[in-house]
Amino acid sequence: MTPSTSLHAERSVRIAPLRPPWSAELGALLTRMTPPGAPNVLNLFQVLAVNPALAERMRSVGAYLLGAHASLNLHQRELAIQRVCYRCGAEYEWGVHVTAFAQQAALDAGAVDAIASGPASGLADADAALVEFIDSLIDRAQVSDQVFARISAQLNPAAILELIILVGWYQGISYVCNVAGVPLETWQARFAQSPTRAG
Repeated sequence: MTPSTSLHAERSVRIAPLRPPWSAELGALLTRMTPPGAPNVLNLFQVLAVNPALAERMRSVGAYLLGAHASLNLHQRELAIQRVCYRCGAEYEWGVHVTAFAQQAALDAGAVDAIASGPASGLADADAALVEFIDSLIDRAQVSDQVFARISAQLNPAAILELIILVGWYQGISYVCNVAGVPLETWQARFAQSPTRAG
């Protein structure tokens, strides 16, 4: 399956990332937003910092969803993020997550390709159920009783609620990436590449 939009091919920057030198206050915000070990302050964060009050509030939600206290495990979370961003055509966020998290989330190049292709691609049953749930939310903002039963076989109600929020959150992040034209990172995976080459 190809991304649901071809807009990723058009890379014009509409909302420019804030570049240093930054004020002390903005620098502190960007430091809080940047994960330890990141190779640079991400372009996405520098775009969000155009509205620092919004960026600060988004930081806390994002930190929870990516943190150790979240209900979803790393594999489930990264599968979901990759599927949402791929479906939304958000090459920036998809590529950052594939590069930064796929290996530790036990998602090799074959799995990354399969997540992009969808549940008919031979994913394990649990992963296919996640993709089916995510696709239903993206396509219809609803899931059938059958889809809900399949996801309930692996996730408790708290984790299902978190998955719903995660899908919506990364749709929103995808909108920012696509509409603002967030510049790609030099080190991230690309849609045009095989995930094997991008790894």
